[in-house]
Amino acid sequence: MTDHTGIARLLSDRPMDAVSLDWLKKAHDAQLALCEALEDIADSLPANINRQKCMYAAKSLIPLVNGVHRYEEETLFPLLEKLRAHDGELTDAIARLKFEHVEDECFAEELTDTLTRLGSGDAGVNAEAAGYMLRGFFESIRRHIAFEQQFMLRGPLAS
Repeated sequence: MTDHTGIARLLSDRPMDAVSLDWLKKAHDAQLALCEALEDIADSLPANINRQKCMYAAKSLIPLVNGVHRYEEETLFPLLEKLRAHDGELTDAIARLKFEHVEDECFAEELTDTLTRLGSGDAGVNAEAAGYMLRGFFESIRRHIAFEQQFMLRGPLAS
């Protein structure tokens, strides 16, 4: 899994004025690594929780998700809309992805709280609910990334 400094470095290197498919690939890789860690946590519930991994994930989740979303919304999506201005399907897909960003960011906040509680050894955390929450989040992120890679990044930007 990418370390804290790796995520901070990735976010600080985010291109502000141009689309960088290399940066987006690194960001997707970091998100997928975090998803793997979240899956490991879910698989460890209820008896074998790695508290350190929970705390790391709790600290990494919101900055990574929000940083990638800002890049997509401020740089990538506007360029795609400009390059394919008359593509209604693309416009609809971008609107859906932006809505998913809002949902993912709200979900990340709730999940951060749960991960922090798991990491601190809070016995009041419902392990079954936490497992569902973790799986729902990382599956959503994986689907979002797969869609972007398959349908949005193989078109006008990849050429």
